Amino acid sequence: MSEASMELNNEVAGLIVSALNLDIGPEEIQPEAPLYGEGLGLDSIDILEVALVVSKHYGFQLRADNADNVGIFSSLSSLTRHIAANRTK
Repeated sequence: MSEASMELNNEVAGLIVSALNLDIGPEEIQPEAPLYGEGLGLDSIDILEVALVVSKHYGFQLRADNADNVGIFSSLSSLTRHIAANRTK
């Protein structure tokens, strides 16, 4: 993983922790661990919150009806890759 993608990973992890008021530090989110269900334990409402924060912060819309959402939100790494490819700010 490049330094830039590690930095973005850490930034996104921080956004997730602050948006959801999680009782863990951003560094505790494993890049490849599932965000949904048994990994980080997020539910569909949490994912919507994360999508809203990411959309505002990075300037592009994460849509609920996107067929790729399961893949996009499968892990911190996959979400970060999607942000890197689509961000406008």
